[in-house]
Amino acid sequence: MTDLANNSHYLLPGNLFAHQEEYTVLTVLGSCISVCLWDPRRRIGGINHYMLPFWNGEGLASPRFGNIAIIKLLERMLELGADRRSLQAKVFGGGDMLKATSALMNIGQRNIVLAQDLLRDERIPIVSADTGGKHGRKLLFNTQTGVVLVKLLIKQIDDIHI
Repeated sequence: MTDLANNSHYLLPGNLFAHQEEYTVLTVLGSCISVCLWDPRRRIGGINHYMLPFWNGEGLASPRFGNIAIIKLLERMLELGADRRSLQAKVFGGGDMLKATSALMNIGQRNIVLAQDLLRDERIPIVSADTGGKHGRKLLFNTQTGVVLVKLLIKQIDDIHI
């Protein structure tokens, strides 16, 4: 959802946004991950918001899955004129929102590892990250400056007893 008057965009889960003009992109994360890519020389930025680490090959290859979302964002950045050699990444999210009892069930941690591995394979350095923990995050990403403002979303009530 883009507001052209204010150059702002609300990024929904399973989507990505990249632009060569200045936009402020807002998204809210729990166990999901956002990878922000930025080219500091050309001042082009983009962000994704994926929910699960891997597409299993069934249905559409959607950016709801990290292995699709990161590659699609990289492709979009290059289409906009970004220089692959100067790209930088910032990674956010991956909170353990459901209090997983095993590593296999911790979607947030699996999402973090996928981002780190895929960005390393693509030779894109991660210059900043705020991942894991027990809290959600609200992000504001500026596509032209690469600046990301992060606000932790602290749960006020851990348990509700009825």
